[in-house]
This record gives sequence, structure tokens and C-alpha cells, in this order.
Amino acid sequence: MAQQNPALEVLIVDDHAVVRRGIKAYFEVLDDIEAVDEATDGQEALEKLSAMAAYGELPDVVLMDLMMPRLDGVSATAEITRLYPSVKVVILTSFGETERLHAALDNGASGYLLKDAGPTEVAGAIRAASRDEVFIDSAVAKQLARSISSPPTGIALLTRRERDVLKLVAEGRSNQEIARELSISERTARTHVSNLLGKLNLRSRTQAALVAVRAGLLPPAG
Repeated sequence: MAQQNPALEVLIVDDHAVVRRGIKAYFEVLDDIEAVDEATDGQEALEKLSAMAAYGELPDVVLMDLMMPRLDGVSATAEITRLYPSVKVVILTSFGETERLHAALDNGASGYLLKDAGPTEVAGAIRAASRDEVFIDSAVAKQLARSISSPPTGIALLTRRERDVLKLVAEGRSNQEIARELSISERTARTHVSNLLGKLNLRSRTQAALVAVRAGLLPPAG
């Protein structure tokens, strides 16, 4: 008799308890996927992964929301894929804009699903991620295909460093604070700010902050 492969272990990250419970309940009826823990935001996810890593018990996949307090899903994805290359991240979000999709994929996400996806699609994305495949929601994939045939716009025009600077600008950081945070000179920080404002056709840091919120680089205030 063939030995059954162990179930894929998943960490569920979402700031809504009802979403976490619903996903966990669905996984309980599957033989090949198991929810091993949950977190309410990106920061808690990193803390739990650090504790798991200490015991050599990292999950196979993190199922990640995008808009959460403290640390958003895009930033958390970047940290997870940097610190734990063996852990795959699948985004499950209400937002289907191509800018968020690009940001998530640029930061190492292996899948991108909208929250109106069916349970079988969620399970399929997790299985695909475990096989080193990329799974993108069909509706979002159509938007992505259209964006590929069009010139890049919005934050897709920015380099990764410029996106880092944009996020810090949106947090209200000065050029001096940005320089300190990114270990660059204040002059370089000022140049990055000027470049990103020019690329986005913006006139002020306040406008840049609004763009950052809409793009999912940080949660809206309040």
C-alpha cells in the first residue's frame, strides 16, 4: 500500500476572524491541506514564523491577506520570502488591481486570489505553490494580460527602492529619516523622492501618500 504524502501545512494570515475561521473549517475536510496556525497581521505572521523556525516546523504555505494593520501583506510577503525561502506565499485579498498584483509578485508571492474565489480554487493555489507553480485568479490574470500589452503606469513604473521610499514618504518620514532607515545618504533619499514624484506625475508628498495607500503599500489611516 502506497504511503500517503503528509498534508501541506498552512499559516492563515488575515485580520478578520470570520475569514480565518471559514478557511480553517474548509481545510479540516481536506486530507492534503492542514491549517497549523493563524495570525491577525503581517507582523504577527513573522513572529509566529520565527517561533516555528526555531523548532524546525515552518509551514509549507502562508495564505496572506493584503490590507492589514501594523504590517501589510505585500511587505510581509517580501520579508517571508527573504527570511524563509522554502515557505511559499499565496495572496487572498479583496483587491484585484494590477498594481497590487505586481507588487505582490515582485515581492515573491506564488499565488494571487480574490476573496470571491471558491474553496477549491484556494486549495488549488496552495497545491500549486507547493509545486513551485504560480496560480493567479482568472479575473486578475485577464487584467494582468491587458497591462502587459499596455505601457506600465502607476507604481509599476517605480524601482523596488523607489517603492520602499514611497512607503516611507507615506508614513510621514523626512528625507533624513528615509536615509537613516534605508542606510543611504540624505542626498540619495532626496533624489529617490524627486524621481518617484516625477514618475507618478505628483506634486507633493501628500499625493504620494494617497497613491501608496491605494496601491496597498500601507493601510489607510483610521
